[in-house]
Amino acid sequence: MTDFGGREGDSALSRKILIVEDDASTSAYLAKGLAEAGHAIEACADGRDGLFLASEGIFDLIIADRMLPGLDGLSMVSAIRAAGIATPVLILSALAAVDDRVDGLKAGADDYLCKPFSFAELSARIEALVRRSDRAATEPQKTKLSVGDLEIDLLARAVSRAGRSIPLGAREFNLLEFLARHAGQVVTRTMMLEKIWNYHFDPGSNVVDVHIGRLRRKLEDGFPTPILHTVRGAGYRLAVEN
Repeated sequence: MTDFGGREGDSALSRKILIVEDDASTSAYLAKGLAEAGHAIEACADGRDGLFLASEGIFDLIIADRMLPGLDGLSMVSAIRAAGIATPVLILSALAAVDDRVDGLKAGADDYLCKPFSFAELSARIEALVRRSDRAATEPQKTKLSVGDLEIDLLARAVSRAGRSIPLGAREFNLLEFLARHAGQVVTRTMMLEKIWNYHFDPGSNVVDVHIGRLRRKLEDGFPTPILHTVRGAGYRLAVEN
């Protein structure tokens, strides 16, 4: 692990950036250019080291290669997101096919830049990611979600409908929160597998449908109107419908 300090008198735009890149020349090129731009840089060459450093939560941005020893880039990003770490991640990779880029974004990366790249484009993408992150940090975080007469208290992890408390298990609550954050939209089984179970593959089971069935019974039994709807061939939608 290597620490590259930024320049003296760094501006307010200076950021602490983690580089996870096993190619020494690419890592040195990135570190030199970013340090010259005033950023504080720390670098490592292994996915496991990258995950360990990212878990400290001290970085404003993570730049990671996709093909890494120890733990590949996609697995590292997935683990970072599973741990609840929201630090923006930009993946650098020579794998440039559309499917490769989609896989990177689905794993939890915020951006994907293909090698070879221009430093000007990299800098522009870094600035965009940091601006987005700054805006998110200043926006008040919702502590409650509501869909019709359904109320979800995110801090207390409590759910009620029409004033009646509905006890949910941890997985059921996470599933309901995900659906509520996409209220009125179709949420696919694949989206739920990735977000709630952290599966980036089809497990070949009906685990989603089983949990949805249990959740639906708890949300709808004893109430006059349905709220969790099946969209055939697509997924599920949490909504009040006439």
